[in-house]
Amino acid sequence: MMPVPDPHPDVFDVQWPLRVADVDREGRLKFDAATRHIQDVGSDQLREMGFQETHPLWIVRRTMIDVIRPIEFQDILRLRRWCSGTSNRWCEMRVRIDGRKGGLVESEAFWININRETQGPARISDDFLAGLRRTTDVDRLRWKPYLTAGRRKDADERRDYPVRVSDIDIFDHMNNSVYWSVVEDYLADHPELMRAPLRVVIEHDLPVALGDRLEILTHTHPAGSTDRFGAELSDRTVTTLTYLVGEETKAVACVFPL
Repeated sequence: MMPVPDPHPDVFDVQWPLRVADVDREGRLKFDAATRHIQDVGSDQLREMGFQETHPLWIVRRTMIDVIRPIEFQDILRLRRWCSGTSNRWCEMRVRIDGRKGGLVESEAFWININRETQGPARISDDFLAGLRRTTDVDRLRWKPYLTAGRRKDADERRDYPVRVSDIDIFDHMNNSVYWSVVEDYLADHPELMRAPLRVVIEHDLPVALGDRLEILTHTHPAGSTDRFGAELSDRTVTTLTYLVGEETKAVACVFPL
């Protein structure tokens, strides 16, 4: 991920405390909570830049989160957010979360600007783009998926994931942070993964709506069989989680140690 351009006047920099609802039983900042912080600091930066009224709606296509060192309960979070790539209708935004006690979480997300009336991608205004581009020289950002959905017939595990009313957001579909609750469920059964730096990536294909029967497929790819994820990952286990409704893939997650 792009290093933080610090000091830089266009890096949004805020602090707030880690709350009890943000942590697991061991006191670790959870992935779903980190994702909510990433969303919240984005809203705060949008308001600070003066574009909350003209660009109020965004959806995330991919989020990558690296837990380098876990952040623990009763810490103070420092969140820095800046743009790492742009196009006319979307951008990639980096968020670095530091804890005062040495914890570190890095993230990058691919955000699409949405038109309020059509609910489709909308052009970002020139003045907004000019501000975003002050921290990056990438101005022709393209979408390229990293992940491939798993199949039911060779899944290691299949389980239902009930969609609750409280999971639904302003777009009338399951909020981004809820997808990361699925990751937390997986990690609860594999605590060894949190003993080393860990990367989790989620790519969203289609929205999940209230009433959908969401199914999670787990596929575990052992070391030596994982070169298809990139040659640099051929020496470690990679797990994918496929979010399925009927025959439609809604999202895919990937989990592996760094």
